[in-house]
Amino acid sequence: MITSTRAKRNQNMDVEKVFRMTGGTGDNSYAKNSSYQKKVSDMVKHITMDALQQVYLALAPKSLGIADLGCSSGSNSLSIIKDIVESVEAASCKIMIPAPEFRVYLNDLPTNDFNSIFKSLPDFYRDLNKERSGGLPLLFIAGYPGSFYGRLFPNDCLHFVHSSYSLHWLSKVPPSLYDKQGKPINRGSVHISASSPPLVSQAYYAQFQEDLSLFLRSRSEELTAGGRMVLIMLGRIGPDHVDRGNSFYWELLSRSLAILATQGEIKREDIDSYDVHFYAPTKDEMEAEIRREGSFEVERLEMFETEKELYKVSENYGTEVAMTVRAIQESMLSHHFGEGILDTLFEIYGRMVEEEMLKEEINPITFVLVLRKL
Repeated sequence: MITSTRAKRNQNMDVEKVFRMTGGTGDNSYAKNSSYQKKVSDMVKHITMDALQQVYLALAPKSLGIADLGCSSGSNSLSIIKDIVESVEAASCKIMIPAPEFRVYLNDLPTNDFNSIFKSLPDFYRDLNKERSGGLPLLFIAGYPGSFYGRLFPNDCLHFVHSSYSLHWLSKVPPSLYDKQGKPINRGSVHISASSPPLVSQAYYAQFQEDLSLFLRSRSEELTAGGRMVLIMLGRIGPDHVDRGNSFYWELLSRSLAILATQGEIKREDIDSYDVHFYAPTKDEMEAEIRREGSFEVERLEMFETEKELYKVSENYGTEVAMTVRAIQESMLSHHFGEGILDTLFEIYGRMVEEEMLKEEINPITFVLVLRKL
C-alpha cells in the first residue's frame, strides 16, 4: 500500500506546489549553495549586457520592463539586476539621454522564498547607491509568483527577459513515464539512464517540446517587438542522452538511492516511482523548437563545459556538489521519500561524486541563448 501510494504521489505530483529551491539562509539553503550558478552567470555577463544594451539603444524606452524568470532566493537575482541597472545607465550617459525608470519583475513558483529577497532589498538599494551623486535610479521591484510555462505579464510590457538555470526544469514529470495501469516504466532510475527503455527519453523530449513551445508563445505576447531574452540553461552535446555531463549527476543520485534501499532505509519500488522533471536539450533540439514556434530568432547561441573550478572549491568537491544538488532537489525528495533520508543520502552522494571525479572529470554542458522577438 505504501509503494502504490508513493507511485501515485509522484505520478500526480503538482510541481508548481512542491518544487522549490531550499529557502532561508541555513547551511542547506539555495542562498548558501548557489555559488556555481553565480559564477556561470558572471562568466556570460558580457553576453547578457550586450543583448540588454542592444534593446535599450534600439528602443530607448522611458520605462524599461525587465523580468527575471526563475529568480529563486538568495543574492544571485539581485546581483544581475544591479548589473542591468548600471549597464543601462552607462548606455544612457553615452547617448546623453536620461536613464529610464526600471520595472523589475522577479518570478518563480509560488512556493519560492520571496521573503528572503524582499528582506535583502534595503541592503541592495544601499549598495546600488554607493559612489552615486545623483541618487538612486527609479527602480520598482515586484514579485510575480507563478509558472513561466504560461502567461505571467500583460501584453507588450517587457523589453528584456533573463532566465538563469531554470528552463531545463520541465512543467511536470512526463505523464508517459507511467503505463496505462499507472505503473512506472523507468524502474531503478530517476532520469534517463543506460538501462531506461527508449520510451523514457521519448517521453522527456516530448514534454520538453510542449513546455518550450508554451514558454516561447507566452513570452512573445509579453515582450515588445525587438525585445530580447537571455536564457542560460543546462544541455548536452549530442543525441546520446547518457553522458559524463548533466545526466551523470542523476545517475549518481539513482545509485545513492539504491544504496539506501539495500540498507532498508527506503523501498526499491519507491525509487522506481521517483522521476526528476528535468531535460537537458541539444543545440539542435532547441533551435528546431524555436524555429517551429516562430516568434523569436536566435541571435546568439554559445555552448561551454563548466568545470570543477567553478565551485568554491573547498577540500571536498563532492560535498559541494552534493550540497548544491540538495538545495535544488530537497523539496521533491522529501515529498516523495520523507525528510529523514536526506542527510544520509547526500553524504553517500558526495562520496560518490568525489570517487568518480578521481576516475574522470564530470563536465556539465551549459548553453547561453540570446533570442530576439520578431
